Amino acid sequence: MNTTAAAPAASRARRRPGRPPAARAVAALRRLVTGGAVLFWTALVVVPVYWVVVTSLRTRAEFVTSSPLSVPGSPTLDNYRTVLDSGFTTYLLNSVLVTAATVVLTIAAALMVSFAIVRHGGRRSRTVFRLFLLGLAIPLQAVIIPVYLLIIRLQLYDSLAAIVLPSVAFALPITVMILVSFLRDVPGSLFEAMIVDGAGDWRMLWSLAVPLARPALMTVAVYDALQVWNAFLFPLILTQSEDKSVLPLALTLYRGQFGIDVPSTMAAVVLSTLPVFVVFVLARRQLVAGLTAGFSK
Repeated sequence: MNTTAAAPAASRARRRPGRPPAARAVAALRRLVTGGAVLFWTALVVVPVYWVVVTSLRTRAEFVTSSPLSVPGSPTLDNYRTVLDSGFTTYLLNSVLVTAATVVLTIAAALMVSFAIVRHGGRRSRTVFRLFLLGLAIPLQAVIIPVYLLIIRLQLYDSLAAIVLPSVAFALPITVMILVSFLRDVPGSLFEAMIVDGAGDWRMLWSLAVPLARPALMTVAVYDALQVWNAFLFPLILTQSEDKSVLPLALTLYRGQFGIDVPSTMAAVVLSTLPVFVVFVLARRQLVAGLTAGFSK
């Protein structure tokens, strides 16, 4: 070890002035405030989830007599059995069908539109892109009556298609915006190389754009799936039969069916959130990669 080189470095470190007490106090206060904010936000998220889970494991009598945040004295799964025996699987299947159909149709349409906008840039493509961006400014509640009348004219009322088609229409603007932003970052030389090899638009779309845009596709798929899975207004307005109900609407039916049986309603909430939680856990890395890919260049 070279002691002659280490000695001057050590002497310089000793001569280096420390941080002023005021700066240390400000830094400590900043860490304290940040830690308090993190703890507050964690409690704000975790406590309601904890309450829903523990309430779903209580009996009706224990729910009335025990503390809301206490651990159940005698946990029971009877509430889950009650929910599963009252048509929950039908509502779950309807939600899965509506969500899957909406995501597939939205991704397919948005991918082709985004590829055309990026590859054939011009006045017409820019106009089409601006029209899709304009769709972001249209609130769903403002057009629910025209949508209802259109579904009636198409004779699709009280069907799962009545939920899927408007959901696709309202999911397209944000999906197109994300995919266009991502595809614009794909080097043009890659497309030119495929053109030299004789590839057409369809081959470039499926052989180049789709593999490179996989993080963005995963991001918009998860985002659109969450929006459709939790949607309440379209199922409420465009369906009326119980066998066409999806999970968000079915939760209101459980509340009416069970009256003040809050534990059973909380069990239905837990079961309805499990599929979304599983999808989010499995796709969290792709979701983060897709959200950050367009900002890394």
